[in-house]
Amino acid sequence: MPAVVLLIMLAGNPTSAQAQSTGSGTQDANPAETISLIPPEPLPPEPSDEAGDNDGQTDRYAGYYYPQPKTTEHYTSPAPTLPDSNKLRRQAFIIGLTKQLLGGQYAPYYAILAKGSQSDKLIIVGLVDGQLDTLYRARALLATLTSVARSTSFFQQATHPEEANFFDLMKLLGYRQIILTDGKAFAHQIVID
Repeated sequence: MPAVVLLIMLAGNPTSAQAQSTGSGTQDANPAETISLIPPEPLPPEPSDEAGDNDGQTDRYAGYYYPQPKTTEHYTSPAPTLPDSNKLRRQAFIIGLTKQLLGGQYAPYYAILAKGSQSDKLIIVGLVDGQLDTLYRARALLATLTSVARSTSFFQQATHPEEANFFDLMKLLGYRQIILTDGKAFAHQIVID
């Protein structure tokens, strides 16, 4: 497989970059660095039906977006899945959430993805080392997401917000599984029943 090669100029210290841009004749002390980017192996094909996405037997995303989850919990939500909660609505939810994350003052600490043939698997990947690497930190993030969800008019109209949590919002939208991972060694799976 051919590799893509990128040339990246390292910015070095600002004085050498300024000297180069002012034409003072001094050379930038940092030469270009060559990096070879080899695309990852393609994912295996999507399962033909819902089998394999929730049962823990086949997880086509483990080893690609996250390590194999070492812990799994089941959450039985009292919330129904709304009749118009389909793949398009779940993808729109992820797009809206991602826009909010990217529109903040700082780079986001995690990425949120919707995967699966029906986009019914929510994957939250930590982007910073040490931020989402324990079950306790994963649960703290879920508690934060619960607080954010409770403040939305959608959640207030569709549930009893004082009793519902982020998992219930996911059930309303039709998500069947949530994976939280640090993107290195930790992964936790929640199956929403």
